[in-house]
Amino acid sequence: MRSIFIKICLIVALLTAVAVYFWPKAAWSLVITAPLCLVGLIDMGQPSHSIKRNFPLIGRMRYWAEWMRPKIYQYFIESDTDGTPFNRLNRNVIYQRAKKVNDTTPFGTQLNVYEVGYEWLNHSITPLHFDKIDHDPRVIVGGADCKQPYSASIYNISAMSFGSLSKNAIMALNGGAKLGGFAHNTGEGGLSPYHLSPGGDIFWQIGTGYFGCRHADGTFNYEEFGKRAVHPNVKMIEIKLSQGAKPGHGGILPAAKVTEEIAKIRLVEMGKDVLSPPYHTAFTTPLEMLAFIKRLRELSGGKPVGFKLCIGRKSQFIAICKGMIKTGIMPDFITVDGGEGGTGAAPLEFSNSVGMPLRDGLAFVADTLNGFALKRHIRIIASGKVATGFDLVKNLSLGADMCNSARAMMLAVGCIQALECNTNKCPTGVATQNPSLTKGLVVEDKKVRVKNFHEETVKSAVELMAASGIAHPKNLHRSFIYRRVSASQIQSYAEAYPYILRGALLEAPYPEQYQLDMANSSEETFDPSISYA
Repeated sequence: MRSIFIKICLIVALLTAVAVYFWPKAAWSLVITAPLCLVGLIDMGQPSHSIKRNFPLIGRMRYWAEWMRPKIYQYFIESDTDGTPFNRLNRNVIYQRAKKVNDTTPFGTQLNVYEVGYEWLNHSITPLHFDKIDHDPRVIVGGADCKQPYSASIYNISAMSFGSLSKNAIMALNGGAKLGGFAHNTGEGGLSPYHLSPGGDIFWQIGTGYFGCRHADGTFNYEEFGKRAVHPNVKMIEIKLSQGAKPGHGGILPAAKVTEEIAKIRLVEMGKDVLSPPYHTAFTTPLEMLAFIKRLRELSGGKPVGFKLCIGRKSQFIAICKGMIKTGIMPDFITVDGGEGGTGAAPLEFSNSVGMPLRDGLAFVADTLNGFALKRHIRIIASGKVATGFDLVKNLSLGADMCNSARAMMLAVGCIQALECNTNKCPTGVATQNPSLTKGLVVEDKKVRVKNFHEETVKSAVELMAASGIAHPKNLHRSFIYRRVSASQIQSYAEAYPYILRGALLEAPYPEQYQLDMANSSEETFDPSISYA
């Protein structure tokens, strides 16, 4: 669009010159055309708004529409929440925090507090002074076998691959992580130069496609892994078993996005759809998976190694825990993704109807690890529509040690939810490999917005905890959060997700809700031939 605009300006200038030559009175048209061309050229040069850079002059219509929208209409639309963090109200908060502008709202509560699903944090009569608590709480990740433990922020960038996102988006995200002292997950697309050049901390995710550490036939390449895993920017290794957006389906990168550069980074063939298998080939049982974790930890020089999953069949996670007890091999962390997790492209049924929601999966994982007396050795990361300080507090209260966010970070870097992720036509240059569109995303500007958003969101979470008299996230528990379950009934998270005793799963009799899955799980296989009848 930028080149088209320049051509239009040149054509208009030529036509105007010809018209003035033959008809001098046509000079009045310059009063209209000259300012319009000037405004368009200014749009192309400014760094802050990707839409205006990519669509000079025309892109302004989006901002005019927002400015003209009646405030009363805006209020009612934004008050009509859908139970997710990405309604218009929360998108506006993300944009405001990223730009470091006022994120307060007028006229009181904009949610229906009597609607089923409304949640809140109980505050204290004796809150803590904000200046006397830790503004940047950290979590040490690394168990007994980890030689290079990592001090992590409680809020980091979740998995988004180069290929799905543009190089400018990746550099802005990683640059923001560098500025803010938090970490950036690579996604399963491999470790690219754009993840490494800004210098931010990296969680290297390895999915079923083994991109960047694979043989030509798609099997895992330990030698290639070892070369990349020792890079000083790589702080943790995450094995992706499944993701909330399409658990059990595998990833898809359309051929239109597979450039020569991406093919080289991922070690795949150019010009073809890149499909990640729905399952791993490096291991097939819980015991083999734990041996795989141990070997990756050794090859990386003792860095934290863990795995990510969206909870499906509970018995399979229990089988992994049984394997930990038998072998003594434990991951350093487990990332729990929710069924509400996002992706650029997934079948509708998988996005909407497969995988356990984050809140339920997170509580189950935390309780199961505690039941096997493993929780104290393993950090839990929560991922799935974590966009606000309250989202952080809710997940930490359920048992998470830290959180990752993808969509909120995308919004901070300039995404406007144009829903063109799978077409290679993202107008903001975030989710596209089209060079004419990626130019619109200015890394130096957007990385500051990512840093700002992280800083303000963590600050919000800390302020919320201070209001409840909580000095550190580790002191949060389920009795702090309440949820309306009917018009006249409320429940604390402790009531909705009751704790089980530490070690309760080490010997029978087991808690009633675990008995069936304990009977139908074995560390020897993910699919025991035991009937649920």
